[in-house]
Parts: sequence; C-alpha cells; structure tokens
Amino acid sequence: MTTTPELIHGYLSAGLDCTHLEVEGDGQHFQAVIVSPQFTGKRLIARHQIVYAALGDRMREEIHALSMKTLTPEEFQG
Repeated sequence: MTTTPELIHGYLSAGLDCTHLEVEGDGQHFQAVIVSPQFTGKRLIARHQIVYAALGDRMREEIHALSMKTLTPEEFQG
C-alpha cells in the first residue's frame, strides 16, 4: 500500500490533539505543519518525539522522509 498525505494526516489526527494539520507529499517525501497544544513548553526535539510516538512503527515501515514544522497554537497565530 502506498503511503499518501491523507493517510499520514489520519494517523497524526488520531494520535495527536491538533488544532491545525497540513500534510503534503509525493509518496516518498512528506512535509507537515502540525499545530498542537501538546507542544506547549516543549523543545523542538520533544515535539518531534511526540509526533514520532503518534506515528509509531509507521515511521520506520511506511514513511521514509517526513519534514515537519511543530508549533503551538500561539506560535501558529503569531
């Protein structure tokens, strides 16, 4: 099964409390803008770990490259 931006969007929205979520990609490389209150007070590495935890094993098995912007709702509005 080919991984699509829509699939990744579904995985992230199921595993994270997102107030805004955009996912684009070509089946190999994906870009995401993820806005979540769960990122509040977290450093960049911790934010990415939250995203990786939401994706679980899919990050190794299905998703080969994911570039992400992780923002709090306040950062996104700013």
